[in-house]
Amino acid sequence: MLGLPSIPAFCLRPRDLRRGAVLTMAFLAAVGTGAYTGCWNREEGAAVAAVPAGAPTAEGPRETGTADREAVARAVAEAVAEGKSGKKAAQEVVSRSGDRWGTVYDQGEYAAFAEGLDGHWTGVGVWAGRAPDGMIKVDKVQPGSPAARAGLRAGDRLLSVDGHAVTGLAVPDVVALLRGDAGTPVVLNLSRDGADLTETVRREQLKTEPVTVRQRPDGVTVIKVASFTRGSGDRVKAAVKAAPPGEGVVLDLRGNPGGLVTEAVTTASAFLDGGLVATYDVRGDQRVLYAAEGGDTSRPLVALVDGGTMSAAELVAGALQDRGRAVAVGSRTFGKGSVQMPTELPDGSVAELTVGTYRTPAGRSLDGGGITPDVPAGERVEERAVTVLGGLGVGP
Repeated sequence: MLGLPSIPAFCLRPRDLRRGAVLTMAFLAAVGTGAYTGCWNREEGAAVAAVPAGAPTAEGPRETGTADREAVARAVAEAVAEGKSGKKAAQEVVSRSGDRWGTVYDQGEYAAFAEGLDGHWTGVGVWAGRAPDGMIKVDKVQPGSPAARAGLRAGDRLLSVDGHAVTGLAVPDVVALLRGDAGTPVVLNLSRDGADLTETVRREQLKTEPVTVRQRPDGVTVIKVASFTRGSGDRVKAAVKAAPPGEGVVLDLRGNPGGLVTEAVTTASAFLDGGLVATYDVRGDQRVLYAAEGGDTSRPLVALVDGGTMSAAELVAGALQDRGRAVAVGSRTFGKGSVQMPTELPDGSVAELTVGTYRTPAGRSLDGGGITPDVPAGERVEERAVTVLGGLGVGP
């Protein structure tokens, strides 16, 4: 949402960066970039997960450069000594480096993004992304949110926030403009079908339910994971255990912008009995992620994916597909798999810089190409999934 992806086992603020290493893959967060546009998507309140030093986040669907940490820190120190903005200086260095997914946050922005780890944030309730023409567009509006009540629609182009033009801004900077205290107004200038309109909305404390479960009349359990916020993995595990014995499960990862890697690994563990989930590298140093033992390895499983399946959600889909545990149904995923790590800067701001990439158990890169489904499906995807489960020995 303007303001989510997406992307630690616990939430740390900038001052806590030195305390540990918690892996995350950043959300398409609330003001993020569109899941279908090849841009980084951030949600209003769940944007990038706050992570301690040494904790990479997954971003980006295409090749990207990387900024040198020391160069960024020097630029900030020099700017602060001259009475200038350290954040702006850092942004300039990151921009020049070609690091497409490198981002700089001040302390308040970084702490605000961390709220989303619990599925709570302050915002107006829209997911936004960058359209092919470079403009910021509304991808989705949360039902019942201030944005929904104001009549905002998916497809609207966002022109300015409180008079600040947003075209050409990095998504996190747009998110920062949309964020604010609950109850405060924000003026949004938009374009819809060629006509300009202005809406004033008040920010609210919002929340989402990351995991929802329903049982179809045919006995199939559908587990929808909207994002990997704290506790979502355990909720998936509980849903699998509660599913009718012998019946299949549809794990719906469509539109999932990512989130905490720990939660993604826990989700994969619900269907695996140990073994590899993914590998990633940090400046050439290889790391691995393993599933916990004891998952349900016999229940037939289909994973639903689409162009909005990103980051940590792609990690889960790729692991289940490579391990032969699930049949992937739907359309190609976003392709978001480069690794970012946060660095605390001299003025207390935080820079996330690209340092590596993620790979599935079979060695496939998540960055750029995404996950190709085993069974392509456009409309009536869930029905197609149930048909696939029938071929696996369950369902009607």
